[in-house]
Amino acid sequence: MVLVDTVYQRVLTLANKEQRGYITPHEFNLFANQAQMDIFEQYFYDLSQFMRRPGNSSEHADMVTILEDNISLFEASAPIVYDGGADLVQVADMYRISTVHFNAQSVPGQPGEHILIERVSEKDLRIMGRGPLTKPTKKRPVYILRGNNIYLSPITPGTFHVSYIRKPAKVEWSSVSVSGNELYDSTNSVDFELHPSEETKLVIKVLSLAGITLKDPALHQGAEQQDNKNIQQEKQ
Repeated sequence: MVLVDTVYQRVLTLANKEQRGYITPHEFNLFANQAQMDIFEQYFYDLSQFMRRPGNSSEHADMVTILEDNISLFEASAPIVYDGGADLVQVADMYRISTVHFNAQSVPGQPGEHILIERVSEKDLRIMGRGPLTKPTKKRPVYILRGNNIYLSPITPGTFHVSYIRKPAKVEWSSVSVSGNELYDSTNSVDFELHPSEETKLVIKVLSLAGITLKDPALHQGAEQQDNKNIQQEKQ
């Protein structure tokens, strides 16, 4: 976790160092959430790239291990009771799905058979449905994914267990007015959910976005150059 107030104060200090302008709390919150999602989404691209390279014998220096640890902060699971009234299960905060298990209830009120449900494409599902041997059954169900909606085939009442990578919670720097001054309100603020090692990267990315709003090319370009430098160091 990275404290939102720490990032906010660092950003204000750096942005105002040369009288470049003031970043409002509303602007900061917009930039902060964009920065967090940029870093979060980059984990998956970097992981794919580093998994194609030879590993490192030290777990503390191996980028695959580091990235997997960062992603693991967002691993989640949700049991969902499904009554068969529709053909989908929705997981609101899901970013990427991992696995879907299903407890099929052949007898009401009794635990059902534990089944791992295979994910298929819509094209594959259409092809599977054409033949009696390939058609999905209650013993061999499948699902397709559209956004955060899991569409089931066949439709069977029971309890699903969805394992997935969730999205980071929305960042919020909140304030309370005291004697005409806006002071940090820790009670109603929401911190970054990224690993503490990402604090500097968050500051740089927020500054880069702020430079565009403040119409300060030097601030934007300086932050971008530092961000690119950090990326190159990570990938060496």
